[in-house]
Amino acid sequence: MNDSLRTAEALRTALAGLLDGLPSKQAAQAVERLIANYRGTTPTGTPILRDRSDVAAYAAYRMPATFEAVRSALDAFRAAVPGWVPSRHTDVGGGTGAASWAVAGAWDGAEGAGGDGAGAAADRRTTVLDWAEPALALGRELAAQSGSSALRGAEWRSARIGPGLTLESTDLVTVSYVLGELTEAGRTAVVDAAAQAAQAVVVVEPGTPDGYLRIMAARDRLTAAGLRTAAPCPHSDACPIERGTDWCHFSTRVSRSSLHRQIKGGSLAYEDEKFSYVAAFRGGTETVPARVVRKPQIRKGLVQLELCTDAGELARRTVSKRQGDLYRAARDTAWGDGWPQPHA
Repeated sequence: MNDSLRTAEALRTALAGLLDGLPSKQAAQAVERLIANYRGTTPTGTPILRDRSDVAAYAAYRMPATFEAVRSALDAFRAAVPGWVPSRHTDVGGGTGAASWAVAGAWDGAEGAGGDGAGAAADRRTTVLDWAEPALALGRELAAQSGSSALRGAEWRSARIGPGLTLESTDLVTVSYVLGELTEAGRTAVVDAAAQAAQAVVVVEPGTPDGYLRIMAARDRLTAAGLRTAAPCPHSDACPIERGTDWCHFSTRVSRSSLHRQIKGGSLAYEDEKFSYVAAFRGGTETVPARVVRKPQIRKGLVQLELCTDAGELARRTVSKRQGDLYRAARDTAWGDGWPQPHA
């Protein structure tokens, strides 16, 4: 079992232990309100997570999905900057720490150099910033049950996320499922602070049209600040999607625990989380020649791929069985994967 899968299993175990005995009716009501907030369009000047009940519901409902979305984004980012390992990580609006768990799964046990030339990821310093004290408290409890020294030694700090935010110098900043809670001024302040403080910034939002627009606005500010787009885009030019006509998003599968199924009223052992993201880096990147931006369509003897290419264009490629190895590669390619031959 690799580090990422081991971390995911540890998170599920920690959640099950902490949330055992949670009243399902109370949790379900809190979940309904959280769904309305996370999928809505009304920003707020106060934390969405108000008390222990809200935080417990959030942890059961959202934390596994946020973890998997951030993990997927980090996988693509790591492929673009192989060998780079952050020694300092700041999780802005991190709540109960889902993104910090994903960072632990991505780099715990890795050796490499972060932005300050530090060595092993085991020495990584993690800081989680959030304005909801109950979220920080539960996040600290969860982290204490992890196998990650970076998580167990993390600093959980109360901070107002929005205008006026300042960040200490760091290697990596993650901002996951936060921008939708903020006013436009707040979003700008958070992204600008991240760009100023870090060598790498990863921003994740829901895979909705509005979430995509927030990601595009963040991407614009990050590139204007001198960072290069490492993923998902194979380029740092303007997005070729005409805004308002479509949106770029991806999907990752999330295993549901029995508590998760109970709270959400579902019966399946999994769900698919749709998300949009941008990962930016202040330095050289090894971006893919093209990225698959829709679920591949497999027909008899044909695979149709929708691509964003390194030329800054959208392209459709149809690969037939007659193309042998290329066809087999296309059949094994998933939504969000890099495609090595944008013109094939």
